[in-house]
Amino acid sequence: MQPESAATDFQISLSSDLNRWRFFVVIAQLGSLTRAATFLDSNQSLLSRQLNALERECGVRLFNRTGRGVALTETGRLIFDRVVALLKDAEQLDQRLQDYVKAPIGKVTFACFTSIGSTLAARLYDDLRKDAPGVSLSYMEGNVGQIEAWLADGRADIGIVYRYGDTLPEHEFELATVDSYLVGSTADRWTSRAEVQFSELANLSFVLPGTPNELRSTLESLARDMGFSILVSMETNSLPLMKLMVAQKGLHTTLPIHSVLDDVAGGRLQASRIVNPPVKRLISMAISKSKGPSRTVSLVSTRLFDLARAILVDS
Repeated sequence: MQPESAATDFQISLSSDLNRWRFFVVIAQLGSLTRAATFLDSNQSLLSRQLNALERECGVRLFNRTGRGVALTETGRLIFDRVVALLKDAEQLDQRLQDYVKAPIGKVTFACFTSIGSTLAARLYDDLRKDAPGVSLSYMEGNVGQIEAWLADGRADIGIVYRYGDTLPEHEFELATVDSYLVGSTADRWTSRAEVQFSELANLSFVLPGTPNELRSTLESLARDMGFSILVSMETNSLPLMKLMVAQKGLHTTLPIHSVLDDVAGGRLQASRIVNPPVKRLISMAISKSKGPSRTVSLVSTRLFDLARAILVDS
């Protein structure tokens, strides 16, 4: 695909020597050629020549010389913020280039829900230690709403989230589609079968996440369509507490099977797949839009994608 504008469309003259503009910013900030020369590890006469050359290129004075130092002229003040922005953009470009020529380094933060987060973090740590030792990993755990907020404000670079429906937002990639299961205690008759009809949920008391929550909304909408309401006896976003209330207090919840696989295998809980209709959950990986993926984030997201899919397939 051709770029929207060719390189020859750009007319660059005054901004071609970024070092001179860096000198301009430092001199303006320090208000003195002497202090600027010391800061830049240069000499005052060389700095003065560079400044004079820049002003000749611009065709206008950028500084007023005073007995106490230098101060920006009106023109200098007008362009100062734009010059700072230009230098920051150049610095970001330089960093991006360095990312591509060096081994990946830096900290990457990923966020996930409780059910697979710890397993995924441990496997990702081992993977990065072996193949990308310069990458530092940070892990945050929360519900979908929290993860979305962390991605939005840049606290998380990558997030694993649940979605309900057939389409994904931009910057998200599908990992798997999983069924929802009705989870009960080992003495519970409703979960003693392989499958349970959605209509049978009308007879049960639930412990579910607090609102707003996509799962709650989906369950309540389906129940309304069938003429009943979901009875929520307790709200919590804590997966361990949900399991405790199910195992010891006779409540029910709905979870994907990977969330309770060990509990079912260990004889602590039972789980039946919800059918007619099934409640499908789409698990996706989201990339923060606030910062954009660096090479390091791109590397980690690729590894994370493969590891998460493997865990979900195994379960």
